[in-house]
Amino acid sequence: MPHSWLSPLLAACLVLLAPAVPAQTTELEGAKFEHELQLGGSRLQLNGAGVRYKAIFKVYAAGLYLDARTQAPEAVLSTAAPRRLSIVLLRDIDANELGKLFTRGMEQNATREEFSKSIAGIARLGEVFAAKKRLAAGESFQVDWLPGQGTVILINGKPAAEPIREPEFYSALMKIWLGKEPADAQLKKALLGQAGRG
Repeated sequence: MPHSWLSPLLAACLVLLAPAVPAQTTELEGAKFEHELQLGGSRLQLNGAGVRYKAIFKVYAAGLYLDARTQAPEAVLSTAAPRRLSIVLLRDIDANELGKLFTRGMEQNATREEFSKSIAGIARLGEVFAAKKRLAAGESFQVDWLPGQGTVILINGKPAAEPIREPEFYSALMKIWLGKEPADAQLKKALLGQAGRG
């Protein structure tokens, strides 16, 4: 007499033994960006990814994650949904210097009111990078927007400070890459899923 429980058990074992389907990723200069991730209870998708160049040097690779793809920077800045900008260093860099460059980029792109409301967050960001001192090639940091919490900065996947609650700070920070005077115009296009340099 056949055992009725044997077939379901066998099926379950086969599922467990089946090779896992690898997550789809985009690779740029050795930096890998998964096509999907979970953040703040939402499923985000890779909107675009590219490489930041300074002169001829590759500085970092960046990927932008949103709940719905868009090519409009205004849509990225105005959505209330969780968002993530993920950056992987391609060369060693002085973290304090990177913090200063970010501050300059924010000042160039934010409105005066937006920048003034971001000063406390800018000081906190400066403290994070000053404490880290140096970011080595292969290290990463993420800038997350989480509704109800604010901007969360992670270094190598771990929160580096308390959330920065002012929405103006997140908007000003993202304008470094998506503003009218972005750090790298080709990277801006790449993050927005437009034709860009990878």
